[in-house]
Amino acid sequence: MSDSNPFGSGSQYATTVQFGNGADATAPAPADVIKDTTTASFTADVIQESRNQPVLVDFWAPWCGPCRQLGPMLEKAVMAAGGRVKMVKMNIDEHPAIAGQLGIQSIPAVIAFRDGQPVDGFMGAVPESQISEFIARLGGKDDGKAAIEEALAAAADARTHGDAQTAADIYGAILQQAPDSAEAAAGLADLLFEAGDHEGAGAILDGVPEDKRDHAAIAAVRTRLSLAAQAAELGDAGELEKRLVQNPADHQARFDLAMIQNARGERTEAADNLLAIIKAERGWNDEAARTQLLQFFEAWGMTDEATLMARRKLSSLLFS
Repeated sequence: MSDSNPFGSGSQYATTVQFGNGADATAPAPADVIKDTTTASFTADVIQESRNQPVLVDFWAPWCGPCRQLGPMLEKAVMAAGGRVKMVKMNIDEHPAIAGQLGIQSIPAVIAFRDGQPVDGFMGAVPESQISEFIARLGGKDDGKAAIEEALAAAADARTHGDAQTAADIYGAILQQAPDSAEAAAGLADLLFEAGDHEGAGAILDGVPEDKRDHAAIAAVRTRLSLAAQAAELGDAGELEKRLVQNPADHQARFDLAMIQNARGERTEAADNLLAIIKAERGWNDEAARTQLLQFFEAWGMTDEATLMARRKLSSLLFS
């Protein structure tokens, strides 16, 4: 990091946060832990079943090479979790409706459901280590990184309570012990972004190991940086609001206002403006509003409350 880092480089946690390497044994998984699902059985296999334990949905297609790469690694990790998570596979060629409803634009894509709701996910053929981390977060196998997970949770808690300095210190301590932690790098870069140091955030992302640069958390911060750069060129939000008062059907003004609102952290308002365009004229500008909303979801993260709420509203518009 550069000397311009608003959080400083020192960390009181550097010598006190300890990371272990132990792993616990897991029992064999039940025979029905992995299965195929269809549009008709999705509610029973995923929505209802996720009330018992997390369920991963693997969206794939026979022609997708990365899907064939990811599938066996997913199954291995799910089996190793000893039944604490389940997995269903959905062929989007045969059953495209659910993938469309969830806004999935590329495969492979994995979305985790808990208590009937999507709570986490990733896209692409990620490394096996990232799959294990993903399942560990959901309550599956402890892969020896429990202490890092606890530290990441502590940093998230500090952020929730508005203590950016403590969160930055913890992320820095994690990176000292585990330099390849994509979650810690993304967390620190996101803090720098929110502090207005976009250059510093970009530098953190540039330092992420090559095999972690497609990690969902890293991609989300990179998208936030890109969206902020776009919003900076759109002018004054007040003028856009005046245009909408004069003409509520001015979709371009509403679209640009959503971009500015997102850059200001007004996620619900940004999503609602894009949803209003979709409701009024879904095909406007080659479905630009829907495409931008899905990019917002990527930037905000699949578990963000604004993402979950807007995704539900989008599903209602598209499939009601």
